[in-house]
Amino acid sequence: MSEMSAMNRKLIQNLAETISKQVKHFNKTEAECLIWFFNGLLGDPTVPGRVVNGLDRGKFRNILHNTFGMTDDMIMDGVFCVFDKDNDSFVNVKEWIEGLSVFLRGTLDEKIKYCFDVYDLNSDGYISREEMFQMLKNSLIREPTEEDPDEGVKDLVEITLKKMDHDHDSRLSYADFEKAVREENLLLEAFGPCLPDAKSILVFEQHAFRST
Repeated sequence: MSEMSAMNRKLIQNLAETISKQVKHFNKTEAECLIWFFNGLLGDPTVPGRVVNGLDRGKFRNILHNTFGMTDDMIMDGVFCVFDKDNDSFVNVKEWIEGLSVFLRGTLDEKIKYCFDVYDLNSDGYISREEMFQMLKNSLIREPTEEDPDEGVKDLVEITLKKMDHDHDSRLSYADFEKAVREENLLLEAFGPCLPDAKSILVFEQHAFRST
């Protein structure tokens, strides 16, 4: 092993130890594997003198699409924004591991908060009627015979509000969303799939943690 790669390995081990103490659901070894995986995704891992901020929106969306089967651009953008906590348009290594801890292994509480944040497209603390309409419009399959497909989406928005809008202000607060999901877990991804299925999680973890 060269001196440089030995130094890199030590740096990554130290980083993994720090991150694993701050992030739930991953131990130090798993955190280390996710750092190596992240570096591989950057395509140019730890090249001296080259600063790489992290995964940009395009690379991140490719992972969501190719690894986790996501297809909805609006939802994928929402997931990117939830991972990118500092809003610098890159997912850095800590954000990557923090995000994956909920994405892959989150508790129901963590997933409720995550899904709400994905669906709150403008980050104003509410899922508005307009946001519901846009997300449901994207996720519904339109029948070519329908005269006005938007009418069906509007109906669905009203049905959803009736079921989930507990304080009747025509938008969903976090409290509304949380209460509805606790009463009926299937509503967690009411506005489009933003969490991986069990098979995708298994495949990703086997690939990422194969050296553990």
